[in-house]
Parts: sequence; structure tokens; C-alpha cells
Amino acid sequence: MKSVRVHALITGIVQGVNFRFYTKRKADSLKLKGWVKNLENDTVEAVFEGPEDKIIEMLDWCSKGPPFAKVDDVETEIEEYTGEFESFEIRF
Repeated sequence: MKSVRVHALITGIVQGVNFRFYTKRKADSLKLKGWVKNLENDTVEAVFEGPEDKIIEMLDWCSKGPPFAKVDDVETEIEEYTGEFESFEIRF
């Protein structure tokens, strides 16, 4: 399975609902690498690297989010896979 990298911007009610924590938990369960962080404009930004099928599953999860989140949109951009990450982390 081909490894890919996707940069995502998630909008809606996605801050103050533990979105980053649940994103890390889901990414870890899928063995994805990358990061997630809150932006000042109330959106969540993330980069995911891993097998294409697991990335698709992760993005599907992001479109729903954790309990109490209300996701309006997930914008994605395919980027060049780098393999630079050792794990999935929450950035501040």
C-alpha cells in the first residue's frame, strides 16, 4: 500500500471539544504519523502520513469528529510524502 501525506484544515465547532486529543487517539489506532493543532481562527490543522487506506479512514473520521464537535468542512491537500515523523503528536 502506497504511503501518502495529507494536510487538512477542519472547520466548525472543533475547538473546546477535545478534537486534538481524539484525533491523536484515532491516528495512533491507525498507526499514522504527523501532528494536529488548534489555529487562532477556531479551526484545527493536521498533517497525516501513512498508508492511503488508513488516511482515507482518518479523514472520514475527521469529517464527523469526536462527541460534541460539529464539523462543517474538511479541506485537504495532498502533499509529498516525507516520512519525517516518528509518531503522531499534538502541537501547541
